[in-house]
Amino acid sequence: MTALLEVEGVGVRFGGIQALDDVSFALAEGELLGLIGPNGAGKTTMLRAITGVIRPNPGRIRLAGADITDFSTDRRARTGLALTHQIVKPLRAMTARDNVALAAGHAKTTNVLAALFAIDRTKELARADELLRLVGIENHADAMPSTLPLGALKRLEVARALALDPKVLLLDEPLAGLNHVEAARLADTIVDLNRAGMSIVLIEHNLGEVMRICPRLMVLDNGRRIAMGAAKTVMEDPFVRAAYLGREAGDAAA
Repeated sequence: MTALLEVEGVGVRFGGIQALDDVSFALAEGELLGLIGPNGAGKTTMLRAITGVIRPNPGRIRLAGADITDFSTDRRARTGLALTHQIVKPLRAMTARDNVALAAGHAKTTNVLAALFAIDRTKELARADELLRLVGIENHADAMPSTLPLGALKRLEVARALALDPKVLLLDEPLAGLNHVEAARLADTIVDLNRAGMSIVLIEHNLGEVMRICPRLMVLDNGRRIAMGAAKTVMEDPFVRAAYLGREAGDAAA
């Protein structure tokens, strides 16, 4: 498969802390890639480097063959990157439908008031309804975010990201805080999106669901890539087991 997202030799340093150290990987078009690792491994930092919140030094990032390393965050979004956050932050004064419609109108305006009142939003509202159905919360379209349970808010966050029409969807711990049933259902939705053609990088600590839905995994530990490959093979790697269990690789392999 053709590489859609390419990350080459990315390093990120915060003062005396090397958050990422020479990390490279590629996401194939149509792939669902799991990005895992213990707390503090550098996973969220990697997504922030990809989206331009943090500038890598050194390193290059390419999307669909174009070097986007020097692009601003908003230009990267327009080029085809969308990120969901661990802590969902919808616009609380808008309904779920309006939250998604506003994102769907990103190409028309960057002015919130203009987007709400000065422009015909028929297409954006229709797109919002379509995406809310896609993620399974169409019955919450008219609800305010403050009234929604966490599971619905997580799905709303995904719908808002999809409204940007991304080439690559970056999901930062979408299952965090969900119970077993909700997590499995949202994981199934992620699989459905991928099967429909969406290319996805998934950060997640729920290893059971990651193993169930991700054919390929990349593992970070202390800012370095320590493994990459088929999910079952990666999770049997003694260095990966050591990273999660806190033991030496030789002990983990025993």
